[in-house]
Amino acid sequence: MDGAPEAREARVRLPQLRLDELLGELQARLDAARGTRDQVHSLLEAVLSVGRELELKQALYSIVEAAAVLVDAEYAALGVIGPDGKHLSAFHTVGVSADQIARIGPYPEGHGILGELITHPEPLRLTKLSEHPSSYGFPANHPPMNSFLGVPIRVRDQIFGNLYLTEKRGGLQFDADDESVLSTLAVAAGVAIDNARLYEDSRLRERWLQASAEVTHSLMSGSGRNEALNLIAERAREITGSALGAVALPMPGTGSLSVEIAVGADAEVHRGLVLSMEDTLMGLAFSAAAPVTTADVAADERISSEPPRFQGLSPAMAIPIGTGKDDVRGVILLARETGRPVFSEKESETLRGFAAQAAIAMELTERRQDAEKIAVLQDRDRIARDLHDLAIQRLFATGMTLQSAGRFIEHEEASERVARAVDDLDETIKIIRSTIFGLRSRDAATGSGLRARTVRVVGDAAPVLGFAPSLRMEGLLDTQIPKETGDHVVAVLSEALTNIARHAQARRAEVVLETDGRELLLTVSDNGVGIPSGGRRSGLRNMAERAEQLSGSLRTDGPVDGGTTLVWRVPVNERPDH
Repeated sequence: MDGAPEAREARVRLPQLRLDELLGELQARLDAARGTRDQVHSLLEAVLSVGRELELKQALYSIVEAAAVLVDAEYAALGVIGPDGKHLSAFHTVGVSADQIARIGPYPEGHGILGELITHPEPLRLTKLSEHPSSYGFPANHPPMNSFLGVPIRVRDQIFGNLYLTEKRGGLQFDADDESVLSTLAVAAGVAIDNARLYEDSRLRERWLQASAEVTHSLMSGSGRNEALNLIAERAREITGSALGAVALPMPGTGSLSVEIAVGADAEVHRGLVLSMEDTLMGLAFSAAAPVTTADVAADERISSEPPRFQGLSPAMAIPIGTGKDDVRGVILLARETGRPVFSEKESETLRGFAAQAAIAMELTERRQDAEKIAVLQDRDRIARDLHDLAIQRLFATGMTLQSAGRFIEHEEASERVARAVDDLDETIKIIRSTIFGLRSRDAATGSGLRARTVRVVGDAAPVLGFAPSLRMEGLLDTQIPKETGDHVVAVLSEALTNIARHAQARRAEVVLETDGRELLLTVSDNGVGIPSGGRRSGLRNMAERAEQLSGSLRTDGPVDGGTTLVWRVPVNERPDH
């Protein structure tokens, strides 16, 4: 009987314990449900937050931040896979300070565990990073990381990049729920990235259309060629995020390109350069009539390293200005700073379209200028006709009168003076006839005569030199000098002025071009530091070779008062053997 109360108490305690267990289990389930609800709520907030971003760079940072919050990770990163599909082209991080990043060094390129997700784009969850076979370890000054969760991000069935999460807070491990949540965020991130890309593309197209309209308006409104080319280079550089933009045009009859415009980093080094068609990026693009790109313009074996001109630049692209293979009018060069992404095929196509629009605008402008030149030609023809019909006839009549009157003059000195006057009139008639021929000559009327070309080369050199060289021309340059010789003169003059700009440190330069009908003499002098004793002399060698081809000579002098005088002399009656 004594044990009966104890038995009754045990029977009462047993249901109470079961009830406590059930209540505890219910509370755990409620906590789990509440946690799931909170996690789902956080996921929805993250999806909405990521979807609101239209700027691609900001969208990527929002994705990384949302991923770290969702799975309670201390460190998070988003690696963007590059065009080659094997390496990372960008790396966005959360949890690592700028000072830590600076101490660690360059961002990872996609080796080790990061490369594992690139090779096998599937979710990857690890308890300890270092135990995976693909683990390479960490660089110096890298914070310790153990637990890991990686998920790929797909954009339209293409792998865009990967989310990397490490070090779940509280020393916990990433679980299946974390993987599920992160995979869901990755899907939303793919949509957000796609939207941001579309928005970015539309903005970019808008900027290119605006730039094309600006260039067309500039050309059609009568702006100078160099002003329009400068606008082309500047807008292309700005839109592509390049450090350097340059435009080169062909030099007639020389087989070379001349860099007319350069804007941005070290523009003065490029401006005025004479480039070959074989070992320069611009020359290769011009010859092939197709875009030419390089990941490192300073180390590319196809490109001559002389003169040094790409300091601090790596990715570069040259785009021909033209609408077809036989209609290349020039080349645009763009170069980015070292460490910036290489130019993509998409950028190449867009730039080619911009260059084609610029070429069409340039052609329309040339047609307008042709119409203006026709009007000038007609006016010159009228002037030439008037000179021939009026001035020459009257001078000839005056000369005949004086010649007849001379027979009646008995004073010897007076007779000699009249004879000299008749000779002077004959010489004047010859000069006027030559002028008439020059007025009626197509080369003179269209600005392609030697005089006009010389003026143009000297004028184009002024921005590069920082001052306007003086120019003096004597003799019948447009009528007595063969075209082949004129082509060589233009090339030599351009090379000489470029050398002054790059090496002489001069404040004054003088150009003299003269002919007496038997030989042509080009003299270029400056008050600079003279020709360096060492270094490359390919420019002088080229000028000397051009003179030798015409049976002429080249001489360089160093006047007592400083500077350099270059004398290029060739006979007029000689022709090149080729």
